[in-house]
Amino acid sequence: MSKTLIAYFSASGVTARAAQAIVEAVGGDLYEIAPAQPYTAADLDWTNKQSRSSLEMGDTACRPALAAAVENVEQYDTVFVGFPIWWGIEPRAVDTFLESCDFSGKVMVPFATSGGSAMPPAERHLREQYPALTWEAGQLVTPRTAGAWAQSALGR
Repeated sequence: MSKTLIAYFSASGVTARAAQAIVEAVGGDLYEIAPAQPYTAADLDWTNKQSRSSLEMGDTACRPALAAAVENVEQYDTVFVGFPIWWGIEPRAVDTFLESCDFSGKVMVPFATSGGSAMPPAERHLREQYPALTWEAGQLVTPRTAGAWAQSALGR
């Protein structure tokens, strides 16, 4: 039987709600990609070029430490990876997660939330950054649409 992990990074709670909707729709285990140092409102001020998020996204080598590692990743066949789109791509904490485990042989399914960005650039970036992983088509979702999309992504 296939086992699914729904891993997500959420700064404002929107992606967390979408991830929860996916768990409710398809089952699986939920894992929050939480930074060791939580973001403050000032950290997330994208209009401030000196804010933590702006500095992290400006540094392609930045990999923020995570609060906890995902356990027993080998047990999963499918990994949903959710995030808000920052600067057109995934936040650096998602890169930390993707580089912290061996996801070879697993089906990776990206999903994102955004107030105005599109999914294709973020999805393209994931495929370019992590070409050894098996990526399925991703989707921009809301907490309301995430569950039905995840069911269709899994062919249910």
